[in-house]
Amino acid sequence: MQEGDRVTGPIEESAVATVAEWPEGLAAVLTGAADQARAAVVEFSGAEAVGDYLGVSYEDSAAATHRFLAHLPGYQGWQWAVVVAAHPGADHATVSEVVLIPGPTALLAPQWVPWDQRVRPGDLSPGDLLAPAADDPRLVPGYLATGDAQVDETAAEIGLGRRWVMSAWGRAEAAERWHTGDHGPDSPMARSTKRVCRDCGFFLPLAGSLGAMFGVCGNELSADGQVVEKQYGCGAHSDTPAPAGTGSPMYEPYDDGVLDVVEAPTEVAEATAPVEAEPVAVAEAPEPAEPDVRPQVEPEVEASAPEAPEAQPEQPEVSDAQPEQSEASDAQPGQTEQSEAD
Repeated sequence: MQEGDRVTGPIEESAVATVAEWPEGLAAVLTGAADQARAAVVEFSGAEAVGDYLGVSYEDSAAATHRFLAHLPGYQGWQWAVVVAAHPGADHATVSEVVLIPGPTALLAPQWVPWDQRVRPGDLSPGDLLAPAADDPRLVPGYLATGDAQVDETAAEIGLGRRWVMSAWGRAEAAERWHTGDHGPDSPMARSTKRVCRDCGFFLPLAGSLGAMFGVCGNELSADGQVVEKQYGCGAHSDTPAPAGTGSPMYEPYDDGVLDVVEAPTEVAEATAPVEAEPVAVAEAPEPAEPDVRPQVEPEVEASAPEAPEAQPEQPEVSDAQPEQSEASDAQPGQTEQSEAD
């Protein structure tokens, strides 16, 4: 190796160590062991499990790691890492270990979480039992009975009659959680209004030290039953003014699917009275069947046709009567003549 042939560090960002100088010829031995590293992986897992060569990184002055893409079911994005080592003056490298490591795109399992930290808010369901830890810093022993009835009664009134009570650290943690939660002063709802819960009639302050900052909302249309910070606010504040005016104009509802029934005038009722009988005639639906019967009655129509001439002779009788009237008219002049003769 010449003086100018010098390796100043690893060629990959994943390298562990950076070496300023390498012994003469040692870098070439470590870098040239790529085929030897591939053969070690093939011997370990088979040729079909070894993919493309990804590069080499240096662990120290006498060791390097060759990496290959792994082709294994369920290990997408993983890599084979083969560590080779050599001493100064050696003509070949020695395989130290073959391991399977995750690459930048490898699918990994979630980070391991201790079992006592896996229960998260909202996981508790009806019927579940969740005991506090033995050394839970949120709890401290409560007041123990003294046997004095008056002292024990007073202690119970102020909340000291329980076996465990929240410690100062537990109360501070709860206050911090409520302050930064959905009902704190920095929540989007609180920042959308100028009115705060401190001045609201629905605000129910808490007792004790927490009452200086928190209370419970009693408005069913807002954060009902939730602990709210005094600087929290919403649009359902008791001091919210009513809208100006009477609101929208008041009109009777109109339903276009309902028919209006109007009493008709008397004249119209009389005019429509005959029309009411028409449905009775129309109701005789069998009449359209008469055309089928008429062809059978046609002979009777032919027989009745000759009767028309029989009625014609009656007209001459009328004409005979007319001569009688004429004769009478003729007789009237004769009578006139006799009257003249007389």
